[in-house]
Amino acid sequence: MRLRTVYMGTAEIACAPLKALYHFPTCDIVCVITQPDRPRGRDMRTHSSPVKGCAEELGLPVLQPQTLRNNEILEQLRSFRPDLLIVAAFGQILPQIILDLPEYGAVNIHASILPRHRGAAPIQWAILEGDKETGITLMKMDAGLDTGDMIAFSRTRILETDNSRTLNDRLADMGASLITNTLPDYLSGKIIPKEQNESLATYARKIIKSDGKIDWSLPSIEIQRRVRAFTPWPGAFTNLPTKQKPLLKISGANTFELSGSVGEIISITENSIVVACGNGSLEITEVQREGGRVMEVKNFLNGCPLELGAILGSV
Repeated sequence: MRLRTVYMGTAEIACAPLKALYHFPTCDIVCVITQPDRPRGRDMRTHSSPVKGCAEELGLPVLQPQTLRNNEILEQLRSFRPDLLIVAAFGQILPQIILDLPEYGAVNIHASILPRHRGAAPIQWAILEGDKETGITLMKMDAGLDTGDMIAFSRTRILETDNSRTLNDRLADMGASLITNTLPDYLSGKIIPKEQNESLATYARKIIKSDGKIDWSLPSIEIQRRVRAFTPWPGAFTNLPTKQKPLLKISGANTFELSGSVGEIISITENSIVVACGNGSLEITEVQREGGRVMEVKNFLNGCPLELGAILGSV
């Protein structure tokens, strides 16, 4: 049995499942729905979503509605006569009238072990909160925010070396494997979805650019998690004690035992800068200057020498 399938996704993590489903014998993908093209970056040029690019490479038709809550998009969806919706990192809550269209409902590929980290940024919040593991949950969607019954899940450890980029890539591949391995048994009725435990639910709100600003009064372990969680976006950043290009993103850092005044540079070696935090200190190993590329501290110091005792974040 081949099912007429509509795929909804926007972010990069949704590309691997789309490619897997394109080659999957159970699904005929009749349409891909993604967010509209939007201006991004320093030059505010218009960019398409990663899923749009992926769909176009596969030769799939693409729709980019501003909202799902109007009759026009509803009639377009009806015209595809979908048997199944599959949703991954789409960016909008689907109204119940759309969820009710296909015979087999809508299945969401969510990047956490629900009910922990419902919401827009589960990968970042798993790192920020020091979780030891995360994973992928397949969920039968309802009109709530990631509140539907769970179909299946797959777990992975969060490594000390993981940042949002590496964890995103691993979870994308896990999502592709889980959806293709699980879908036949779900469609045949062998898998009965289970309710989520509401008492364990947490919410992973959307990350905004200002979240990346480093508060040096926090413990070093929390700042180090922020460096990992906010790489590649929005970056964990602070201000240098310089007039030109004061903004500095930190993309590599370890916790350290030295102490000093909050934000004070307390050690400079060939390969690192150590900054005092509210508890402990942060050894910075990799940075990015405003408008520049990511580089090791050794190369950064060659072009921007710093002094012991200087305070970061004071501008």
